[in-house]
Amino acid sequence: MKLPNNMYRFKTHSSKNSNLASRLAGVLAIAAACFVASPATAADAGKPDASRAKVSMCIGCHGIPGYRASFPEVYSVPMIAGQNDKYIQAALHAYAKGDRSHPTMDAIAASLSDQDIADLAAYYSNLK
Repeated sequence: MKLPNNMYRFKTHSSKNSNLASRLAGVLAIAAACFVASPATAADAGKPDASRAKVSMCIGCHGIPGYRASFPEVYSVPMIAGQNDKYIQAALHAYAKGDRSHPTMDAIAASLSDQDIADLAAYYSNLK
């Protein structure tokens, strides 16, 4: 049995409509992902003034030029003033996750929230 010509057109238009619908669904999914991701981006924007009370746990080692920590072995402690913001955040997250390890840094990083880390990184990256 042969279908009438208008059925072929309907079928063609139907596939175009479904293609358009799938593209529209993809665009909406991307837009929704961007909207959901935006609060996380806001947390990444550190506020240097918010970290003033938090730096006390850092300054004892990282604020002394030439300081060497002696537990569990001798470490040269880097000065972090002026260091890149993203580097400081990445390092603190790595200590918190256990990807990087030092007994003191592991404990300090694990006690920090993502916002604390962003604030500390913003504070130290703005120092000279």
